[in-house]
Amino acid sequence: MKKIFALVLLLCATAYADVAQAQPPRRRAEQQARQEQQLNAPQGSAYREFPTAQTMPADAAWRRDLYRTIDLSKEQNAVLYYPTTPQDGRENLFTYLFKLLLRKQIKAYDYKLDGNEDFSAKNEVTAKQLMDRYHIFYESKGDKVRVNDADIPSDEVKAYFVKESTYYDQHTATFRSQVTALCPVLKRGDADFGGELAQYPMFWVKMSDIAPYLGKLMLMGSSLNNAAMMSADDFFTMKCYKGDIYKAVNLQDRLLSNYCTDDSAVIREQKRIEKQLVDVQEHVYGRDSAYYAKLRADSLAQAAADSLAAAGKTSRTSRRTATTSRRTSSTRRTSSTKVSSGSSTKQSKPAKTKSSRQTKASTGKSSGGGYSVRRQRH
Repeated sequence: MKKIFALVLLLCATAYADVAQAQPPRRRAEQQARQEQQLNAPQGSAYREFPTAQTMPADAAWRRDLYRTIDLSKEQNAVLYYPTTPQDGRENLFTYLFKLLLRKQIKAYDYKLDGNEDFSAKNEVTAKQLMDRYHIFYESKGDKVRVNDADIPSDEVKAYFVKESTYYDQHTATFRSQVTALCPVLKRGDADFGGELAQYPMFWVKMSDIAPYLGKLMLMGSSLNNAAMMSADDFFTMKCYKGDIYKAVNLQDRLLSNYCTDDSAVIREQKRIEKQLVDVQEHVYGRDSAYYAKLRADSLAQAAADSLAAAGKTSRTSRRTATTSRRTSSTRRTSSTKVSSGSSTKQSKPAKTKSSRQTKASTGKSSGGGYSVRRQRH
């Protein structure tokens, strides 16, 4: 019985060896490479498909959603605009997103008139619909669509709308800011003839969908050091952009321009909202000793500046008072001199009159009576 069992095992091993030798070398190499990849791949929590930013938890204790406009003409945001035409293996953000949309690697969602994003399947829009809507030239052959780099209107996309969520994560006791949605804004018009550019928000994309691809898009991080590069995902994660608030999520779903009367009121409202974010963080974290030391130093410096200003003001006031008093005394002396001279003149005139009268009287008496009085000495 044992001999029969050993013979069966020998026949099975021989058959397996024949099958292995019968496989082509290419297939054997692929199987071996696959086995090595499975052995070397990290397991458990160490496994990451792509290193993206931590997602916002659904049970965040506090959150504030803001909509910002990223103007690509500003220095901080220009890294997303240039180069407008791909060159030397570099391309701007819109060209990269548009190519991903053409290859159906990401999904785009239509921009509604109310400006709110809708990531439902019924609101999804295709690249062909966008090209027909915005008159972008393309070539189609069956299901395949081809667009030249020169026909992609990346130079006309001069702004982006972003939805930014600032939240407090109670699990890690940290405040974080995360971009959750992105919308390229196309600007067209007769600017060369003095007209204004009209803006056309094209589509919304979810940041969680495009973040793995943005990690592969390298951007020039500095104008002074052209070797400094950073990924587009890091650009948004580290909040390197500069954007102005045009809407804060509220119960009435209003834009800032709906309840602000003019541009100055809009600027004041933007500053107020920015200050609210800082105040919430300071309320949660409190202020450390360094903050109070800086605040005390600033207070002392301000007090010293105020005292110097007050001393300067006092000295100027005293100088003005002295000048005024000197002018007043000189005026008084002048007036008193005038008065004294006037009075002396008035007094001298009657004296002359009296003496003349006495002379006339004595003359009249001597001449009228015809005698004179002569006194004798005894």
